[in-house]
Amino acid sequence: MNNRTSQSADPSSVWRVKAGEDRFGEHRGLGVSVIQFKVVPSDQNGLLILENSFHAKGGPARHLHYDQDEWFYAVEGEFVVEIGPERFTLQAGDSVLAPRKIPHVWAHTGNAEGRILIAFMPAGKMEAFFREVTKANAMPPQNPELWRAHGMELVGPPLAVE
Repeated sequence: MNNRTSQSADPSSVWRVKAGEDRFGEHRGLGVSVIQFKVVPSDQNGLLILENSFHAKGGPARHLHYDQDEWFYAVEGEFVVEIGPERFTLQAGDSVLAPRKIPHVWAHTGNAEGRILIAFMPAGKMEAFFREVTKANAMPPQNPELWRAHGMELVGPPLAVE
């Protein structure tokens, strides 16, 4: 007989987010794209995962995170990601990790729509950042104080995309 007790997940910590939906049923626009929160931690030490769906080319300004690693997973479309001096082209199924404190920038560059999953570990103030910047339905402004207030440093412009 097995003396170990089985443990099941706390039902209040389990949730399902359907395709094309946000965890909270909210709309969050970034001008060239829309983000949907998929996994949201109960505190800043947890994992934050969002899906970013693009209808036009573009991406955020070059920046670094003081305390978060940022992981990118291309679902569809083409993305260019620069991490430090390295440049990567991501297509469906490709992923890359941008370690904390390393400047990085990325953009959707494909001619068709694009979708990318982005994870922040730990979440830090990223949920609050996205809640703030999506109010304007535009890419995050190049305001150094705003980025610093959320644990990041703005270090350059967005990638030029044609």
